[in-house]
Amino acid sequence: MNALINFVLRNKFAVWLMTIIITAAGLYSGLSMKLETIPNITPPIVTVTTVYPGATPEEVADSVSEPIEKQLQNLNGVKVVSSTSFQNASSVQVEYTFSTDMEKAEQEAQEALADVGFPENVQEPDVSRLQINAFPVMALSLSDEELTLAELTTLVEEEILPEIEGVEGVASVQISGQQVEEATVVFNQEKLAQLQLTEEAVTQMIQASDMTAPLGLFTFGETEKSVLIDGNITTLDDLKNMQIGPAKLSDLATIELTGKAESISRTNGQESIGLQIVKAADANTVDVVNAVKEKVDEFEGDMDGLTITSTFDQGGPIEESVKTMLSKALFGAIFAVIIIMLFLRDVRSTVISVISIPLSILIALILLKQMDITLNVMTLGAMTVAIGRVIDDSIVVVENIYRRLSLENEVLRGKELIREATKEMFVPIMSSTIVTIAVFLPLGLVEGTVGELFLPFALTVVFALLASLVVAVTIVPMLAHTMFKKGVKAKTHEEKPGKLADGYRSVLNWTLNHKIVTFVVAIAMLVGSFFLVPAIGVSFLPGEEEKMVIVTYSPEPGQTQEEVADIATEAENYFMDLDDVDTVQYSVGSENPMSPGQTNSAMFYVMYNEETENFEEKKEDALLDLQESVTSGEWASQDFSASAGSNKVAVNIYGETVEDIEPVVADIEAMMIDSGDFKKVETGLADSYEEYTLVADQEKLAAAGLTAGQIAMELSPVRERPVLTTVEKDGADVNVYVDVPVQTYESIDDVTSRTVAGMTGEPVEIGDVMTIEEGETSDTVSRRDGKVFVDVSGELGSDDVSAASAALQTEIDKLDLPTGVDVEMGGVTQDINESFTQLGLAMLAAIAIVYLVLVITFGGGLAPLAILFSLPFTIIGALVALLIAGETISISSMIGALMLIGIVVTNAIVLIDRVIHKEREGLSTRDALLEAGSTRLRPILMTALATIGALFPLALGLEGGGLISKGLGVTVIGGLTSSTLLTLVIVPIVYEVLSKWMKKKA
Repeated sequence: MNALINFVLRNKFAVWLMTIIITAAGLYSGLSMKLETIPNITPPIVTVTTVYPGATPEEVADSVSEPIEKQLQNLNGVKVVSSTSFQNASSVQVEYTFSTDMEKAEQEAQEALADVGFPENVQEPDVSRLQINAFPVMALSLSDEELTLAELTTLVEEEILPEIEGVEGVASVQISGQQVEEATVVFNQEKLAQLQLTEEAVTQMIQASDMTAPLGLFTFGETEKSVLIDGNITTLDDLKNMQIGPAKLSDLATIELTGKAESISRTNGQESIGLQIVKAADANTVDVVNAVKEKVDEFEGDMDGLTITSTFDQGGPIEESVKTMLSKALFGAIFAVIIIMLFLRDVRSTVISVISIPLSILIALILLKQMDITLNVMTLGAMTVAIGRVIDDSIVVVENIYRRLSLENEVLRGKELIREATKEMFVPIMSSTIVTIAVFLPLGLVEGTVGELFLPFALTVVFALLASLVVAVTIVPMLAHTMFKKGVKAKTHEEKPGKLADGYRSVLNWTLNHKIVTFVVAIAMLVGSFFLVPAIGVSFLPGEEEKMVIVTYSPEPGQTQEEVADIATEAENYFMDLDDVDTVQYSVGSENPMSPGQTNSAMFYVMYNEETENFEEKKEDALLDLQESVTSGEWASQDFSASAGSNKVAVNIYGETVEDIEPVVADIEAMMIDSGDFKKVETGLADSYEEYTLVADQEKLAAAGLTAGQIAMELSPVRERPVLTTVEKDGADVNVYVDVPVQTYESIDDVTSRTVAGMTGEPVEIGDVMTIEEGETSDTVSRRDGKVFVDVSGELGSDDVSAASAALQTEIDKLDLPTGVDVEMGGVTQDINESFTQLGLAMLAAIAIVYLVLVITFGGGLAPLAILFSLPFTIIGALVALLIAGETISISSMIGALMLIGIVVTNAIVLIDRVIHKEREGLSTRDALLEAGSTRLRPILMTALATIGALFPLALGLEGGGLISKGLGVTVIGGLTSSTLLTLVIVPIVYEVLSKWMKKKA
């Protein structure tokens, strides 16, 4: 330590240069870091999507989902396998542990599925990893009143799409609602019969004629030349004029070019085309979004009549959260500076102390940039939190230098004094910094989403604190030597405490003489504070109100897309008539990735005015009005930030069959409604289709020379339209399809009255060889860990999750469950239990590590034990502060509690370190405690108040919310206030008691 401080004091110019280099590098790192909302977390999930055309959900579950589940559930690292079976499709999700190598896991899943035998029509399973980067960062809606959809499609595809795809950082652009050009061939069955042709024969002739085939190299004289066969059918006219026997194809079929929208997309009452922009994995979200916005401005300026509306934008909220956090950090730093100024009453000392704030943050930014960690709410929040703590080390060093310079009887002068004053404080500041790092490291080592989310937070704090320690023992003594060359303003004749320290000395002396009374009062306050918990309540994460609502319409089984389109039009008119609504964008028929089987649902993005009052009520009213306007189907509000602020409580019910589960679901649904704690209670029980089963009479089938497969082929509707050929139009390929008129039936009798040619060629009526059985089949089938699974969920009417969940659990425990049926709490209750457990373990690990570090630092277990007694009393102030502020116990406040472990212990270390020094100088334990208390009061109060000041803007909660929010600030300020006051009283009492006990034992 001597060598380091001597080097700094001898090479001040070199240190100045290093400081300037670090400042420049830190600023560059900060300005060039990627901006994101939250850390880039990739959930360890593999999704298997399999299409089974024409199959009911139950068929899909039995023939596809279940075999896939069984094949994948025993693979390495698999935690949970769940599946949802829809009509025509299966979606299986495999969740792995966070330590799993996901590339290898994806490959193993693909290899495992290669051995599964599926029914004939099942398509190849699509295995993919869940990639957060694959989600769009921006969605645009383009419309033009003067253009038809075909013209708008041409404009978008030829001019706008290539420009946006060329923007740096854009990986892909998905387009929806555009008009697709295609040609259709509808055969005239009578004319085919006249010429004794079949549809299949003509189709084969077309495909055989429209070809280009290389014949290879032919030798002509002395040279070789390539020869090709060209069918010469390139345009629609070529296809129409193609000769089929004695007739042209146009005589046998109607051939026409048609344009149709694959899905409906409308914005503010106009037909529109949607674009979804996906960024490259290594691109900066904000940069990509802003670059696209610049292109959008260019398009709107150059193209009259074109309206481009942004319906989704990740860049804006990120910039807003960054600005919010930066403003909080700036105001926090100003508060801290004011408090230091008030205590030191010396501009030079304040400047020296404050220099550690920007330097520590800039050093942290350099290290974060090297680790490719983004600038997000967690890293910025950690900096806001660190501001109050990084200044502590410098304050303690500056205060000690200033104090010793003020002493009349101080022997040392100049460099020697500064070196010794810095060295004197090195052990307490080093141990307190290591202790605080020890507190935050377990937070980043927690496995799962919580660990992934908080690792950048923990690293930022750790880097900033290590930097602050380095600054305190290098830059601070160098600046002190420069600025205090002429000494300090006033010299005191002796080291006398001020009025505040004198008052504290009297209080401390009284409490040391009345230990039992003091301790009993403190314990009573601690126990009493726990009775505040029910009044405070428990929630998961504080929510952020955004004036946007995403609502979906899920049709009942059997509803057609035309019906859904009509309902969506009515809903569009309803929203557009509302005064507070700015933008209404909806789509019908575009496939929902969360429900691969359902392609006729509607999704609305409705943007309300920023000034909208009582937004939550208006959102609820809109949903109720929409539901009342329909007789079937369901309107629901979607919360895509559910993982970051949902208050939905779910009860998961598992069983062997849906029939076993249904009565339990009904009971729990009734409980949740009757309790009054929940609103929007709904069950995951799927709706059912009416189902007819045609059961074959094998004797009659055999007599007619038919099989069940032939009947199925005859009745099966055409589900996929194979491409017959392609032709060119305006330089673009256009697919040609054979169109088969859709068969419509009034009743099942129309189906059974159809005929099939028997073995002799005689027509056989289907009803003569098959009987009808009526039943039902589920709309979707959900399974989890091999069992059928249904949930009952409801949104909380209040913030207190724990009270409502506990009351509901009590009622569930009274249920007499059928054999094989299990019930467990899910939703936000499960999130709270998992996250609070992990954070609780992180706290216990932190306390254990803190104790170990202190034992090593102080060379024994006595002082560390006394120091740890300061921790429980943080609870008093934290709970009282949460109650006053109207905040709940949440993840945010739990992080605040974790922070307190490091901050509070630091104050106790500074006090006890001085006590031990004075004892070694020959003072009694009581005198050492009184002297250390009065001497260390000022730095302890300064560091505590600087931290409180730095977090004050956060605690006011004037802007933003989320993880690093008001709850955290309030918890730290309340806990630090109570623990600082009690640390100055309880820790000396415990230390004196333990000292006497140890001396007696010796």
